[in-house]
Amino acid sequence: MTGTTDDITARPGIADRLSRMIALPTVSAELDQRGMAPFDAFITLIRELYPLVHEHLELTRYTDLGLMFRWKGRRAAADGPLVLMAHFDVVPVDESDPWTHPPFEGRIEGGWVYGRGTLDDKGPLIVILEAVENLLAAGFRPARDVCLSFGGNEETYGAAAREIAASFRDRGEIPWLVLDEGGAVVDAPLPFVSGEAAMIGVAEKGVLTLRLSTRGEGGHASAPPTMTAVRRIARAVDRLDARTFRPRTPQAISRMLGAFASRATGPARPLYRALAAAPWLAGRVFALLGGETAAFVRTTVAATMASGGTAANVLPSQASATVNLRIAIGETVEATVARVRRRIADRRVEITVIEGDDPSPESPVDGPAFAALARAVHTAYPDADPVPYIMMQASDSRHFHRFSPAVYRFAPLRMSAAQRAGIHGVDERVEITSLQQGERFHRALIQGLE
Repeated sequence: MTGTTDDITARPGIADRLSRMIALPTVSAELDQRGMAPFDAFITLIRELYPLVHEHLELTRYTDLGLMFRWKGRRAAADGPLVLMAHFDVVPVDESDPWTHPPFEGRIEGGWVYGRGTLDDKGPLIVILEAVENLLAAGFRPARDVCLSFGGNEETYGAAAREIAASFRDRGEIPWLVLDEGGAVVDAPLPFVSGEAAMIGVAEKGVLTLRLSTRGEGGHASAPPTMTAVRRIARAVDRLDARTFRPRTPQAISRMLGAFASRATGPARPLYRALAAAPWLAGRVFALLGGETAAFVRTTVAATMASGGTAANVLPSQASATVNLRIAIGETVEATVARVRRRIADRRVEITVIEGDDPSPESPVDGPAFAALARAVHTAYPDADPVPYIMMQASDSRHFHRFSPAVYRFAPLRMSAAQRAGIHGVDERVEITSLQQGERFHRALIQGLE
């Protein structure tokens, strides 16, 4: 069977199935405390909820937390598969936060599903499984192989996804398209820009975690030396301010501005056009605006942890700080560390790389893979225009972008600003109608494969 998306009826009950997933606290950062039980229960649950997926797709396990389902297509495997990615682990919950409903209850109320993971990333995961199950029920077989790559430790550096990606690379299998979490369908994405946009990440920034450490004279705090260990680390952190890295505008941001210029009103239209045509100017303007806007065009630096000392009246003999950087497109881990070293300008501060991944290259927006995404967007969200952008967070797809040229980051769910604030925050929730549209997106994407 081939057919169209309209020929297939989605089965009811998607909210109930997501609710059951949310009720399992698959918190990868708490694996040592909670153990494997929630993760094993989740894997058992999807076998129960998606029997056709397990009957017709080949499942391969990678580590304890990696699942890879392969759906054989009609064409030769050498043509390259569609890889749909998601993760089923979630971040911890601060029990003191004022959630409207318990974060692991999976409450369904007023057309919404509430709970940790509804957006990141069990909601995006379930719409993949729903689409495949519905297509299998209708007797559909895709044109090319479809692989479902699900990891259970994305929030803790993604070892499962790394193993899955390595299996493709080692056998020389280059995916035709890789799609992971990232952008979403948003309303009024920039000031004076109306309507909905499907923000598709064509690249993601690199991640670098550094430890700054130093030693100094210990002793009694009543007679401190001029430069203590704590003060030296504080000075080093202070030197890593917003001016540490120069702005540079990736091509995707210029294209994003060009797309929004056609939908902008008033003086914003010529402004967006000018910024799209002059990347150097866009970089400076975005940097001046600060915050999330500035993060599009430059490497960001944030001190996230500090330590040193054992008592209030004792000078510590050593001190350290942990610094997290998100590396701009076009830069490297090596060059970023060198820049940090020059900026700190203190040989007594030791810099250690804890974790480092270069940013991804930009995937094309003028090829068949992006066109397939655009068609699926228009099927599920007829009023939303696909727009490329740069993803600032790290995703499991970074393990594919080193050898696969078409890697994109888009969760086909509608997300308001308030919803996006709930990701890793309080009152994370997803609208049921958006889940249904997300299933429709994946169904259209799979049916439209060439």
